[in-house]
Amino acid sequence: MKILFLHGWQSVVGGLKPSYLREQGHEVINPALNDDDFALAVQTAQNALDTHVPQVVVGSSRGGAVAMNINSGPIPLVLLCPAWKHWGSADRIKPQSIVIHSPGDETIPFADSHELIVRSALPPETLLAVGTDHRLADAHSLAAMLRACEQLVWQTGKV
Repeated sequence: MKILFLHGWQSVVGGLKPSYLREQGHEVINPALNDDDFALAVQTAQNALDTHVPQVVVGSSRGGAVAMNINSGPIPLVLLCPAWKHWGSADRIKPQSIVIHSPGDETIPFADSHELIVRSALPPETLLAVGTDHRLADAHSLAAMLRACEQLVWQTGKV
């Protein structure tokens, strides 16, 4: 599976989550997103999407907001604790999306993701409550991210 991974604010390319996906045998495109210029981060992500045409886009925190603000067309989204209230103008997600968020997130309130699901008129099971904090770096959270990618790619027939 080809995955476009959009990292969070002040995160590094090749961090734990994209490395985990790579270790599971997937091709991961992980561009460096500008921390200071959101529009530039969106453009970088759009260029990566247009160039590599992934099967799924994963966005973590600010990278989730970036993912919501690119034109991903039919490509599904997996959003990890998306910081959509802090960056960008998108306030809804498409049906081919899954949001993963920890109820114990100390950075982005879990309620923000619940509100995003409600605004988007998506079923409650679109929001997966996993993990203990914002990083979603525990084994259960990483496995949930992988399962969400696989599920969406299978559902959209982009295998």
